[in-house]
Amino acid sequence: MPAADSERRARPWHSRGAGCASIVQAPCRRSVSWTILQVSVDHYENFPVASWLCPPSLRASIMAIYGFARTADDLADEGDAPPNQRLADLAAFRADLASIENRRDASQRWSGVFVPLSDAIDRNKLPVHLMHDLLSAFEQDVVKTRYIDRAELLDYCRRSANPVGRLLLHLYGVDDSNSLAQSDAICSALQLINFWQDLSIDTPRGRLYLPQADIDAHGVSQQQLLEGQNSAAVRELVADVTAWARALMMQGAPLVHRVPGRGGWELRLVVQGGLRIIDKIERMDHATLRQRPRIVKMDAPLLLWRAAGMRPPKTAPTCEIA
Repeated sequence: MPAADSERRARPWHSRGAGCASIVQAPCRRSVSWTILQVSVDHYENFPVASWLCPPSLRASIMAIYGFARTADDLADEGDAPPNQRLADLAAFRADLASIENRRDASQRWSGVFVPLSDAIDRNKLPVHLMHDLLSAFEQDVVKTRYIDRAELLDYCRRSANPVGRLLLHLYGVDDSNSLAQSDAICSALQLINFWQDLSIDTPRGRLYLPQADIDAHGVSQQQLLEGQNSAAVRELVADVTAWARALMMQGAPLVHRVPGRGGWELRLVVQGGLRIIDKIERMDHATLRQRPRIVKMDAPLLLWRAAGMRPPKTAPTCEIA
């Protein structure tokens, strides 16, 4: 689960909608270059899509999922359409999803999306309710720009990013409860990392994903954030939420040892890509209100080395997002 201003944001594997649509381009919104090390930070995805590490037998299905998420995310977030038109388009998009779910023909408006998606659903028995969850997050993005606390923001991540990770795990035949929880942790972490990475992009647009409870706890005001005031208190706030995202990522990281074959290696790079963005946020003293850190080609050797060095935990981990 990765753009507005030509450099768009990513949501778990993220989209900021489709956020697992996040850090690596290729499937979690804003959520792709087709190589695994190209970070969807440039197009706001948080999930890898059909990279060269993906098994050929799954590429068509992953591309169908990506096409669905990317198109819906653009309906919610791209262009100059007013909110009521965006919501109407998303409602029509949801109606087409319901049509193929019930084995009826979708409209011709997005045939390039729903024809391959229908085939992927039939071939893999994909859980369509996860796609409806994605659409609910995109609809929320049209009308909601503030979050009360971390629980409310995680509920958004549950719908904007986590479904993509779960859809990909379904394709790999991984469905135990602990693996699903770890996937959710990775996807939510990627979505959060995307938010904190993109403060300099989102705040000028009036979007504020920093929870109000955290803003208050650090003695900062919404106005300071929207005006880009890079004070010490603001940097401490960003440091706090960035540490939260790192902790979530580390909760989910053992999943890389559960996903078989090349998919597991792709997931290692997704995890390490997210952690690398956190490293860069920390190195710039958490000043992401002023500058957006990003993965570059020179990061590739380090990411590969760190991915190769990931070792399974000595005891079976359990994961609980908080």
